Amino acid sequence: MNIIDRRLNPKGKSLANRQRFLRRAREQIRKAVREASSGRSITDIDGGEGISIPMDDLREPSFRRAAEGGTRDYVVPGNKDFVSGDTIAKPPKQNGAAGGQGSPDGGGEDGFHFVLSRDEFLDLFLEDLELPDMDKKNLRQSESMTFSRAGLSVTGSPSNLNLVRTMRNSLSRRIALKRPRPAEIAALQAAIAALEESGDNPEMLSQLRVELETQLTKARRVPYIDPVDVRYNRFQAVPKPISQAVMFCLMDVSGSMTEHMKDLAKRFYMLLYLFLTRRYTHVDIVFIRHTHQAKEVDEQTFFYSTETGGTVVSTALAEMAKIVKARYSPADWNIYAAQASDGDNTSSDNPATVALLTRSILPACQYFAYIEVGAEYKDWLGRETDLWRTYKDVLAAGANMAMRKVRNRAQIFPVFRELFAKEGGHAQT
Repeated sequence: MNIIDRRLNPKGKSLANRQRFLRRAREQIRKAVREASSGRSITDIDGGEGISIPMDDLREPSFRRAAEGGTRDYVVPGNKDFVSGDTIAKPPKQNGAAGGQGSPDGGGEDGFHFVLSRDEFLDLFLEDLELPDMDKKNLRQSESMTFSRAGLSVTGSPSNLNLVRTMRNSLSRRIALKRPRPAEIAALQAAIAALEESGDNPEMLSQLRVELETQLTKARRVPYIDPVDVRYNRFQAVPKPISQAVMFCLMDVSGSMTEHMKDLAKRFYMLLYLFLTRRYTHVDIVFIRHTHQAKEVDEQTFFYSTETGGTVVSTALAEMAKIVKARYSPADWNIYAAQASDGDNTSSDNPATVALLTRSILPACQYFAYIEVGAEYKDWLGRETDLWRTYKDVLAAGANMAMRKVRNRAQIFPVFRELFAKEGGHAQT
């Protein structure tokens, strides 16, 4: 059997050549992707990226005929520097291009700029984490359709009749066309009956009869309710999320947290957001940073603003509990929390941390992940921090949470495997 792939290459470009180029320049592209991801917003992590790499890194070896070089015999008259058997070095290369405006560092070229697609960017971004394919085949439907009011319509079901608007249209039309009111017709009929009974003023009686006939004819021509008056309530189907998620990012920003530790935390938050957006239609992010005090901040402040002070973890948990109570009811939201810290905490604060975690945070959360970040080339030597021991006791009691220690990017994904482990063939939620 012969299989012929007749699919068109994307956007008319050579797919095979592009893949070959990505393989050849993989190291340079991977480095550029990591630099780009470090400066990205968490909510913008799953888009494409413009990449620029030096042209020198793209050159391939090639054979060429040298204008000079090789072994040659020269007869140099008047030579004072060399004797027979000496090797003459090549003349030095001239700096700059031809002309008087050459660069002092030699001829240069602009970097090669191209755009990675979304899938290419994610493949390179997740490459060192060995992430499995996160397809949607086994994910449940994350939204349903509900009907909401969408104005009025001239057609519809009788059950959707808008009586108030119909009667208002009818009244407006009757007033505009000067339809006689029932009281006016009744008054004319009463006056005619009185004149007929008395037998006086036959001329007035004739005029009243003509006017009554005119009014009755106009009343018949201008109906009380006309089909043009009728209005029906209109409804349209709109998607309604069955499940929506909020992602709480908690991080210690005291002086002991280095930029490397914050970078590890940011990459973890990026992966968590990416995973949640693939599962839920609507995902909110709440950033809470703390030292001895905690507050909700924006993403820029969360990662890059400097703080001083001690470390009191319970303040961050208390702030999260307050925000959950005010804005994110557990009955309507799937709540995920991820906390990053170097493990430091005031010893006297540990009981308050345990109380908040077990009584307020964990009952409201779908899952709580704690990652303890450390220096990349420094080993813990088996030492457990105060916060690690505190959370370890909570985990031993059967709490719905995961704990991992992370020193480099490749160690982040084990937290995800623990966080979203499958039970009974269905993704844990």
